[in-house]
Amino acid sequence: MRSASNLSGKEEILKFIFENNVRILNLCHIPEDGRLKTLSFSAANRDRVNDILGFGERVDGSNLFSSIEPGKSDIYVMPNVNRAFADPFSTLLTLNVLCDYLDENGKPLDIAPKSVLARAEEHLHSSANITLKALAELEFYVIAKQQDDPLFQASSDKNYHESAPFAKFQDLRNEALATLDLVGIPTKYGHGEVGVTVDWNNSVVEQHEIEFRPQSLSRMAETVAVAKWVIRNVCARHSVSVSFIPKIDLNHAGTGMHVHICALRNGNNVIRSPGGNLGDEALKIIGGMLKLASSLAAFGNPTPVSYLRLAARKESPMHISWGARNRLALIRVPLWWGFKKTTANGENCRETFEYRAPDAFANVYLLLAGLAVAADYGLKNSKESMRIAENMHVEESESERKNLKALPRSCNEAAANLDKDRLYYEAYEVFPKKLIDETAKKLRAFNDRNMWRDLPNKPEKLEKTIIEYLDYG
Repeated sequence: MRSASNLSGKEEILKFIFENNVRILNLCHIPEDGRLKTLSFSAANRDRVNDILGFGERVDGSNLFSSIEPGKSDIYVMPNVNRAFADPFSTLLTLNVLCDYLDENGKPLDIAPKSVLARAEEHLHSSANITLKALAELEFYVIAKQQDDPLFQASSDKNYHESAPFAKFQDLRNEALATLDLVGIPTKYGHGEVGVTVDWNNSVVEQHEIEFRPQSLSRMAETVAVAKWVIRNVCARHSVSVSFIPKIDLNHAGTGMHVHICALRNGNNVIRSPGGNLGDEALKIIGGMLKLASSLAAFGNPTPVSYLRLAARKESPMHISWGARNRLALIRVPLWWGFKKTTANGENCRETFEYRAPDAFANVYLLLAGLAVAADYGLKNSKESMRIAENMHVEESESERKNLKALPRSCNEAAANLDKDRLYYEAYEVFPKKLIDETAKKLRAFNDRNMWRDLPNKPEKLEKTIIEYLDYG
């Protein structure tokens, strides 16, 4: 049977469905909350399937997007016939087709995060002839009930690249890697991450990471959403739980979602200068991202628990700064393969810089759209962005610089910064005004201004808050 992840076009999907006796067709879509949703159809009737693939279906947009009023809520989910894959978890042979959102006039829904990101990518390319690619590191906690007298107990915060038998869920992570390949998601690698604890809420918690290959911003946002769905289903199949929560215990390593960025012009990566150092274009982009970092938190750190991670100082950034290989900096330039020459047909995104603030609760579409807006600002305002990059550069220790601005400490603070910077996001109609309004409103509703400082002194409330967010995102 041909791999469904290689299908291209409606006719190929129809042929696949009826040659392989596919029983169910799922229209899968990713709304405001970033979680994969499913609308299912019997695939028994060819004419009906053809109709679904060509027209999509009406759905209630008010239950998918908070800024859509119930009185006028019909929108369409329209299949993207170039993004289909066989559901690896269904008991019946099922084909999943990823969808876009259309408004009542058949146009891309303006508030849909995917539409926002598409506009951000299009504007950056038209204004600067730059295309960004992204590589996300998706960290997660596997949570299982503690066994009596388990063998080969791991040491707390010593799980980095750990192997079985000390790593209890290595096979589960590898199954997720293999399943991601089945659904058409290219991965870079998987490994055990630092965090492990054997006594959290009568459970063992083990931290892992899966890193993806560089892709366009839109494809990477989709990748993260589908990957979380895959990882959750693999864990459910093994009767264990998984959480993408940024902080599960104050003494436990936090879970981030670092994003590596490369910038291409005419297919060439401009992050690296001809001399092998960080190029001026990269410095301008970095300066733009540093300028908007305080408001980017509104998209990359959208819950109160996000700020427990940022305040913990366990390889998490606290200040707006950048540096080479500095894991406490907001933007880090990782080690490049300076001793190796990339061949013409090789990977053109080996040279990247890494944005380290976001966590996996982020709205990845809006986060990446915001990074594209910031990149565009930095390239357009080169003198300012180069000055920002120079002033916020640190190496070795942040103690070298006493004038660094702190990242937001709460959703309330992130909302205030989003209001302050909103004109940058709304420029060129990339972010709709009502989307910025709704995002800031949600953040302010948490009323968490001092939560990062108060919760450590209130253990019962802290535990309740963490449990409340375990399955978020």
